Amino acid sequence: MRIAVLQPGYLPWLGFFEQMLSVDVFVLYDDVQYDRRGWRNRNRLKSPNGPVWLTVPVIQKGKYHQIIRDVIIDNSRPWRKKHIGTVETFYRKAPYFERLFPEFSEILNRDWEYLWELDLALIRWMSGIIGIGTPIKLASELHVPGTKSERLLEICHKLGADEYYSGAAARHYLDLSLFSASWEVAGGVKVHFQEYNHPVYPQLHGQFVSHLSTLDLLMIAAPEAGKIIQSGSKWVRANP
Repeated sequence: MRIAVLQPGYLPWLGFFEQMLSVDVFVLYDDVQYDRRGWRNRNRLKSPNGPVWLTVPVIQKGKYHQIIRDVIIDNSRPWRKKHIGTVETFYRKAPYFERLFPEFSEILNRDWEYLWELDLALIRWMSGIIGIGTPIKLASELHVPGTKSERLLEICHKLGADEYYSGAAARHYLDLSLFSASWEVAGGVKVHFQEYNHPVYPQLHGQFVSHLSTLDLLMIAAPEAGKIIQSGSKWVRANP
């Protein structure tokens, strides 16, 4: 049984959904520290002048150590109107705009308070379009103690996983010796790192730009999105 554990993101990129497509259970790491310059509340779309950021404003003053699950959206700012208007302006000529734009707008216009809930709703919506049936679990509901690599290993044990599919960035902090020791002693957990080869697909507005929100792909090629996303799959085994 293979799992992945990733922090929730706003309208995530293709590699996020490749991990969802590649595992049996997908865990959203919703109870770790919020990173202020990460992808939890922002992503990029494509304009005629290149990539543009969509950022959900959040309340951060005096909340330097809050976990993702506690981050509150700053609804005093008109972020919904800006995001909906941006998508309409840049994608109104996309093949699947008429199908997807009303659904996207309806989700954004709901009464959101917490960022993770908005992220999860959009992830579920996008997963449905892609055709992903992988069950999603929240780390906060697993009640697994520990920190860093120890906790990731315990999440694997809690879910009965013998394979852990990790994002490439984890190479810098994941303690592979823990997973290898577990492998030797208790049947173990094999670790695979994602080395995603970002696929090229047709886009609006000129030359191809990679690492945008998956919403860009869905607007252009919704029925083929799953196949396109998986075409970039590449894993590397990290421990014996």
